[in-house]
Amino acid sequence: MFCPGLPYRCSPSVALRPEPFGALAYDFSTRRLSFLKSLELVEVVRRLEHHRDVHAALDAAGVHPERHGSLLAALASLCDTGTIEPRGGVPA
Repeated sequence: MFCPGLPYRCSPSVALRPEPFGALAYDFSTRRLSFLKSLELVEVVRRLEHHRDVHAALDAAGVHPERHGSLLAALASLCDTGTIEPRGGVPA
């Protein structure tokens, strides 16, 4: 279950390939291909591992507060598919 108050990261088995619309995410473990359909979402996913929680990653990526809800829904979906995953430890 996705909890934006916790720290996350892009799964180590997932590679992101930049595209004009956002990115392709390929999971080498499951062979699943996903589409990240906005550059904003890609930026947040890339920042996840560097912040104490999802909210901090959204802020660091410069996401307008009105967009937080839609991006949190997208991140929850990415968590359900294993593209992102919870991580232990919190950066100082």
